[in-house]
Amino acid sequence: MHDNVDLYYPHAETIRVVQDNLSIHSAGALDQAFPPAEARRLLRRLEFYYTPKHVTWLNIMEIEIGVLWSQCLDRRIGDPKRLRREIAAGGRKRNAARTPIKWMFTTDKARATRHPAIAKESQPVQG
Repeated sequence: MHDNVDLYYPHAETIRVVQDNLSIHSAGALDQAFPPAEARRLLRRLEFYYTPKHVTWLNIMEIEIGVLWSQCLDRRIGDPKRLRREIAAGGRKRNAARTPIKWMFTTDKARATRHPAIAKESQPVQG
């Protein structure tokens, strides 16, 4: 996280960290890795977002790669510099649109697709 804040995105006011539920990166991890003042400095620039428990970060990446493909990678681009420009333009367009990811696979759908014995065990208690 230190490199993200100081090396890769030094001018960003906020860095949004999207991670799955298995990620080791957390505010507590920064407290363990750095002195308190440094951990606080890093945390002021970071926002943590966690994917729903029934999906992983790979789902987000697959969606983003699909969008990138449809915006600029669905044709041959022979020049690496042009490819970088096209990818950057696609990223700017996507960020400007601020289109959220709509999770279609809900917890209820996850329960319904599991083995019946597991689905029954995970049903909420009716009371």
